[in-house]
Amino acid sequence: MKKIILFLSAITISIAGFSQSPTFQKSDLVFNAGIGFGSSLYGSAYTTTLPAISISGEYGVIDDFITDDMTLGIGGYVGFAGSKYEYSGFGTTYGWKYNYTVIGARGALHYPLVDKLDTYAGLMLGYNVVSFKEIGTAPLGITNSQSGGMTFSAYLGARYYLANNFAVMAELGYGIAYLNVGIALKI
Repeated sequence: MKKIILFLSAITISIAGFSQSPTFQKSDLVFNAGIGFGSSLYGSAYTTTLPAISISGEYGVIDDFITDDMTLGIGGYVGFAGSKYEYSGFGTTYGWKYNYTVIGARGALHYPLVDKLDTYAGLMLGYNVVSFKEIGTAPLGITNSQSGGMTFSAYLGARYYLANNFAVMAELGYGIAYLNVGIALKI
């Protein structure tokens, strides 16, 4: 355990020596809009009916949070996706169509590694609302329903600023999609 802490401390100190001016600071407000690829919400036998779409907002609350230049941001998240499973055979079809809505609260640590690049890692705690509908010519007698449950996500992200308030963004993690790409707007 001591070796791990020493190793992580050495990396943090090394990175601190190369840090750039912060691209995300206390009182900054940034909105992301993205489209996702790959999903943990449904399996490989399902097809996508609505690609994963997400919108998030984040507010910088504390500068120099753990180390110099590190900023803590908090915010909200909403994501949508859809999928279906359909079986065809013997002149009949049956299947299911799902819609997912993920709503959550997020927190992220931002650290500037390269000029104009906002790099961050974060966690989200949310709720996944799933609506279900039977489709096909051979109904199985399953009624339409809606359910949900708590969800958790960890993610790594980056925003590259093309202008002072406009960036392209990418996030890799476990949420509405494994990879989200899109744009960000700083207000």
